[in-house]
Amino acid sequence: MAKIKTKYVCQSCGYETAKWLGKCPECTKWNTFVEEIDQKSTKKEVFIIDKSSSKPVSINSIESKEEERFTTDINELDRVLGGGIVKGSLVLVGGDPGIGKSTLLIQVSSNVANLGKTVLYITGEESESQIKMRAKRLGINSENLYIFAENNLSIIESYLESVKSRINNSRLNSNCLQSRNILGTRNCQPN
Repeated sequence: MAKIKTKYVCQSCGYETAKWLGKCPECTKWNTFVEEIDQKSTKKEVFIIDKSSSKPVSINSIESKEEERFTTDINELDRVLGGGIVKGSLVLVGGDPGIGKSTLLIQVSSNVANLGKTVLYITGEESESQIKMRAKRLGINSENLYIFAENNLSIIESYLESVKSRINNSRLNSNCLQSRNILGTRNCQPN
């Protein structure tokens, strides 16, 4: 999440500045500055949560059922995930830079694509050519695997909305763990 920016506002006249000042240059009054959150700088980073959509419930009142899973064809990953990825779930992969997150995710994406599923691999960190070089090194070549290199969430949301009906039953893989704005894509045409 982005760092929250603050500003200092004179309580006497409303003058704003990035740093605290003892004397306001506008109204010349002393010690009238108060630190406030800069709403303009955080506006794009705020996610609105619909308060009516979800409420806490007792764990004992939740009906337990076996969820449908699909395999990644990587035995150790499937084992860690309890038998594969639960359909409709989100799996967050984290770790230090260079540890192999992107390599693992391109392998998972390729394996799922090779099962006949259309996979959209969204990356906000690397270019399409960087992903292609990694895929080539790993021997990955699939007509069902699409790469989308973009880090602007609005562009990604617009694209996903435009192809929603065509990818409704497909798997989405978002590789954006260190990207500030999250996600991305260009020139992707899923079937």
